Amino acid sequence: MSQKSWIENTFTKRECVYILPVSKDPHRCLPGCQICQQLVRCCCGRLVRQHAGFTASLAMKYSDVKLGEGAGSGAGPGAEQEEWSVEKHTEQSPTDAYGIINFQGGSHSYRAKYVRLSYDSRPEAILRLMLKEWQMELPKIVISVHGGIQNFDLHPRIKQVVGKGLIKAAVTTGAWILTGGVNTGVAKHVGDALKEHSSRSARKICTIGVAPWGVIENRNDLIGRDVVAPYQTLLNPLSKLNVLNNLHSHFILVDDGTVGKYGAEVNLRRELEKHINLQRIHARIGQGVPVVALIFEGGPNVILTVLEYLQENPPVPVVVCEGTGRAADILSFIHKQTEDDGTLPDGVEIDIIATIKKTFNFSQNDAVHLFQTLMECMKSKELITVFHVGSDDHQDIDVAILKALLKGTDASAFDQLVLTLAWNRVDIAKDHVFVYGQKLLVDSLEQAMLDALVMDRVDFVKLLIENGVSMHRFLTISRLEELYNTKQVPANPTLLQLVRDVKQGNLPPNYKITLIDVGLVIEHLMGGTYRCNYTRKRFRIIYNNLHGNTRRSGRAPPSAPPLRKNHESFSMQANKKEKTRHNHFIKTAQPYKPKLESGSDAQLRRSKEEVVDIDDPETRRFPYPFNELLVWAVLMKRQRMALFFWQHGEENMAKALVACKLSRSMSYESKKSDVVDDTSEELKEYSNEFGQLAVDLLEQSFRQDETMAMKLLTYELKNWSNSTCLKLAVSSRLRPFVAHTCTQMLLSDMWMGRLNMRKNSW
Repeated sequence: MSQKSWIENTFTKRECVYILPVSKDPHRCLPGCQICQQLVRCCCGRLVRQHAGFTASLAMKYSDVKLGEGAGSGAGPGAEQEEWSVEKHTEQSPTDAYGIINFQGGSHSYRAKYVRLSYDSRPEAILRLMLKEWQMELPKIVISVHGGIQNFDLHPRIKQVVGKGLIKAAVTTGAWILTGGVNTGVAKHVGDALKEHSSRSARKICTIGVAPWGVIENRNDLIGRDVVAPYQTLLNPLSKLNVLNNLHSHFILVDDGTVGKYGAEVNLRRELEKHINLQRIHARIGQGVPVVALIFEGGPNVILTVLEYLQENPPVPVVVCEGTGRAADILSFIHKQTEDDGTLPDGVEIDIIATIKKTFNFSQNDAVHLFQTLMECMKSKELITVFHVGSDDHQDIDVAILKALLKGTDASAFDQLVLTLAWNRVDIAKDHVFVYGQKLLVDSLEQAMLDALVMDRVDFVKLLIENGVSMHRFLTISRLEELYNTKQVPANPTLLQLVRDVKQGNLPPNYKITLIDVGLVIEHLMGGTYRCNYTRKRFRIIYNNLHGNTRRSGRAPPSAPPLRKNHESFSMQANKKEKTRHNHFIKTAQPYKPKLESGSDAQLRRSKEEVVDIDDPETRRFPYPFNELLVWAVLMKRQRMALFFWQHGEENMAKALVACKLSRSMSYESKKSDVVDDTSEELKEYSNEFGQLAVDLLEQSFRQDETMAMKLLTYELKNWSNSTCLKLAVSSRLRPFVAHTCTQMLLSDMWMGRLNMRKNSW
């Protein structure tokens, strides 16, 4: 089903089809009376003549109502006015307004997606529209902004701090911001903050305006199916309607058949927030998307909204911006004055009631009633966070929002860590999760480490290592294999294509990459005589036994075929030319006096390699986990993560050269493929970055100790197939490394030494 037909089949509009006059004007008219058509207004807010499909027959129907043949306002003495309702007096029909708004009249061209829909639309259908049709990403947080509808002034300092913090919260966490959408009041202030952000960054923030269809100026310009609708943001000063704010990215225009009336959007917006809260924050995390209410200024209805949020199940935390005026300031004041037991100091109640009367122009009874509502809110005082711009702790509002969510969820330390991981806010985790008194089990930390690696959160990997995660204990065969099967966004076709090449055939759908497959890929990319540990007999014994235990335990085994001879022959044939090309360099890269082992020693070494204690859990781990994770990060094209693992562990020069070679070979393979993108150039840049690191290390080593630097070049690397750094550099075609003074001195010494040997033999 196409987007157009799905939207029209799913969403409807509402139109008043029964004229019910507001006034009790005794005017008795004939059908089609021009006075009635021009002056009399229906309870829906429209004039009589503004009703869709207004005809003489509809005028007759209206006239009958006025004349008393029904329940009209002029039905005689004592007749009661029928109450207008959406269910009785409106009809539904497929929506006729959706597409893209093209805002006119500004210095920049802004666009936003929009849809007109009925006030009782299902929230799951709206969320599908947003995720599938509008291609929005599911948020990590929903920040629902509430406040005054009418324009109000904010102190420039408050406006700057609040706006900057709100945008930072949205950008760093991937949040959705929900507002009223019109260009007045709190939504306008949010738009001003977005305007300042858009001038500095090209990244667009998902800001969704949920507004009543009937309060929008020039709404008829938006009528059209799947259209790009030009929309003027100039407001008629005599109009009681409002224009849309052009800095929002999406609009949900809620239609209940009325005109000029707010309220249709309230329930739909709240139901949508509840439904989003039920969605998983991340594929690896079971928690729902948290919702937080942010309060600016506002009237009495805002206080009622706060109470509704606090009484939800589960309750929604509220952040009140002190200093913005009216409702926000009253909430802030009473929050500070309320004791832990929910009581107020003597005399404060009278002052608060007097403030309410003055602020909202209320009577005594109304002020007392609103005060009672405020005290109901204070029963959940711990869920209310007051943000003050000039506070002593100097925290930003984004920190206040995230702290309020952590406090409001009443979650364990691990759940809080998971939330900060999903938000990618390592600062919040460091300051509010890893604090004195918080206890996290080792298994919980290791699960968080796995999530951090999958989600590519480098800062969290560093934080977890600093807080006690042992990578030697963490990295097992099964976990490393799970990391290689991580679904990436965007997808990583390079690794799958390489696996397909080394297996010489098409892969079945949802094929699970094994470590043996990875070993063959590494050998193919490294070339020459390189032999990966994953393809050696000792590792295959452990691997096959591990998955044999998996089968006995009832878990689904991964696809782990044994290593076949054709795989080895493929790896050798694919790199035969490269081995021949660099053969003379490789010879010169050997140590001066390689250690020779006797036949008995070699036999003992082979027997030790084949005898494996399969019950020892240490055999399922890796002695040098940072090496394995570096290769994983390179093959998965995660450069920041690869650079982090390069900094940890041993043999930094060798690791840099291996990463350089792998990235360069992947770049070459990507260039050969039919896919047209920038992957090849990107991988080439990654290779150059690691190559430069290797050269810098060589330079630093050479300056400190020339002899030791030369030994580094010819030292056999047991963890890297007994290769040498010089051999790896030649294989990587890393000319700056080979041309370095240290390398040239070594080669000259080795070359001249052999000439001297020949001369003496003559």
